[in-house]
Amino acid sequence: MAGRKKIRERGKVRFSEYFKELKEGDKVALKKEQSFPANFKERMQGKTGTIIGKRGRNYVVEVNDFKKKKVFIVPPIHLKRIYLKPAVGGKLK
Repeated sequence: MAGRKKIRERGKVRFSEYFKELKEGDKVALKKEQSFPANFKERMQGKTGTIIGKRGRNYVVEVNDFKKKKVFIVPPIHLKRIYLKPAVGGKLK
């Protein structure tokens, strides 16, 4: 569940968060922005998925929910890009 915002952050949304560009294949986490309505269930908060496309300004995200793959259309303000670190001696794409 998403926690409360700090008092100075309430009602504010950074434009860079609203207009951020993500690529197909990027790993993202679903994080609910309190100031905007989200179109995914509360239990999906914090889950990670992969971007598989774009529809208008929104992104199509595929998330594993136990053994099922689910697809959500989410605005970029509710997505947080995950940067993967390479393992010791390993390579990362």
